[in-house]
Amino acid sequence: MTEDLWRLATERHVVVCCGTGGVGKTTVSASLALAAARAGRDALVVTIDPAKRLADTLGLRGIGNVSHEVPRSLWDPTAHAPPEGRLSALMLDTRSTFDALVRKHAADEDQARRILENRFYHNIAGALSGTQEYMAMEKLHEVHAEGGYDLIVVDTPPTRHALDFLDAPARLLRLLDNRIFRFLMLPTRTYLRVAGLAVQGFLRTIGKVLGTEAIDDIVAFFRAFEGMEAGFRSRATEVTALLADPGTAFVLVTSPRRDSVQEAEFFAERLRDSAYSVAALVVNRVHPSFDASGGALAVAGLRTRSSDLDALAPDADPDVAVAARRLALRYADLADDVDRGARERAQLAHVALRIGAHAVAYVPALTHDVVDFEALARVADHLLDDGTVDGGPEPGTD
Repeated sequence: MTEDLWRLATERHVVVCCGTGGVGKTTVSASLALAAARAGRDALVVTIDPAKRLADTLGLRGIGNVSHEVPRSLWDPTAHAPPEGRLSALMLDTRSTFDALVRKHAADEDQARRILENRFYHNIAGALSGTQEYMAMEKLHEVHAEGGYDLIVVDTPPTRHALDFLDAPARLLRLLDNRIFRFLMLPTRTYLRVAGLAVQGFLRTIGKVLGTEAIDDIVAFFRAFEGMEAGFRSRATEVTALLADPGTAFVLVTSPRRDSVQEAEFFAERLRDSAYSVAALVVNRVHPSFDASGGALAVAGLRTRSSDLDALAPDADPDVAVAARRLALRYADLADDVDRGARERAQLAHVALRIGAHAVAYVPALTHDVVDFEALARVADHLLDDGTVDGGPEPGTD
């Protein structure tokens, strides 16, 4: 029973959806936010570059880096949700978030301008390893601090390095404490006389590759940050505290594929290493399944029907024989799918136990992408259902 998933959507303040790329993480994030809005909460989903059709569904095309409230008529056409329910969405823009962060912590407009116009800043603002992960956490902190949302669902960045976003605040703190960084922040160009060999070697290496002009840009960039490091340090500490807060929950999204399951277990291990735990496991694209008695009867019935049709085919009219054979193959495939769904869930239940997930939700393998709110609502229903019986084909969750 996924009662705990319902409680996550209706009681927690922050839900972080994580997992490898391509498992439907963005759709799950949006569906949880929708479920919260339908329950009467003010919900926001912070997503990272969603598929075009999902972005269009959420009204994100052309919206950019600001929160956008989705018209109620789109997500609650029957007007059954409580009147206080609201659904908003935001698509992270790494560069815009970084620019806003600089303006926020700069002592004055001149300091912000010197940083924002610096050529080295232009090169790193959107491309430096870990920037997107940190900016995702910065955006989470921003919307949390501004208030106004009962639930914030974060769709974490697709990354080759599992859960790098969790390490982003700590990496920033390590940078601020780094000896090279501190020397580059010295108020005069006498840093080369007092800096150690590591700093001088770093600058010489950069100079050989990019030229002395690049060194001037780098030094100017770091010196422009003078006095701002305290603000960045404070934000990084607050983000870390927010992730560890009891009101924050982590939802791990995977698929039944062996490689995806292995990735999920690795993600769970990384979470444990960071002193976090998995509140729920969502398994996307599972095969249909039934309860134990219903599944056994369904498989037996399908196989009997397949055998009957197969036996009928040799003595029937040729056209009837071809149709019977096709039906027999279809029944056989359905029986295999029922078997496969039961096996998948049995295996995944053990995975959930191993990673310590308090709840497990299954979303069936569906036929096509989520393209509207009706489809998104059906995904939400699967997430919050008890998961024992899945129906026929419905809109997909890629």
